[in-house]
Amino acid sequence: MSERRCILSADHADPAQLIRLAISPDGDVLPDVRARAPGRGAWIGVSRAELEQAIAKGKLKGALARAFKGEALNVPDDLPDRIDAALRDDLMARLGLEARASNLISGFDKIDVAARRGRVRQLLHAGDAGEDGIRKLDQAWRVGEEREGEDFAGTRLPVDRDALSMALGRNNVVHVAVTDAAAAGRIAGLLGRWQSYLGCANAAPNSGSADARHMDDGPQATA
Repeated sequence: MSERRCILSADHADPAQLIRLAISPDGDVLPDVRARAPGRGAWIGVSRAELEQAIAKGKLKGALARAFKGEALNVPDDLPDRIDAALRDDLMARLGLEARASNLISGFDKIDVAARRGRVRQLLHAGDAGEDGIRKLDQAWRVGEEREGEDFAGTRLPVDRDALSMALGRNNVVHVAVTDAAAAGRIAGLLGRWQSYLGCANAAPNSGSADARHMDDGPQATA
């Protein structure tokens, strides 16, 4: 798919890095993060803070009017929340799919062994994971990747262990290691897009083709 243009910033980017907005039958502007809704769509690639500012100043409404060529539109007051929830749900659904495909492992001891053996392609921590556990698993990963002494670590997710456990269908999931490179790329793409929307300075690469092993640690957040 060719690049798309953000209606707010005018920047062009891969659709996988943007958020598509579509119109419901009732005329509501809603997030279509999987870009599957029929009909005309509009794309945005700004952070939540920038979106909220555009809504407050009326810029989003004007941009949407141009994009949808005068169609009657209603921008819900909670559109930023709906986008946040949709991006979150998309990532969590992907984690569940990868878990069912046996592309990731959980459990501190299992991850520690896999990391030291160089089998981990992506390391994720729940937002409420303990610092000691994070430190130990990050170090095990550096050992396995022969990157000791480097600023190389897993990513703290913007969800807590309860949400992560529910997504994976497992009990008390605090850490997740992805062992399949293609799966790591898929997860990195969705995580990066959500982190970019949240305004994380060290967002994961939001291109599915990026090497997910070079993801920076984002700020802690809990769902």
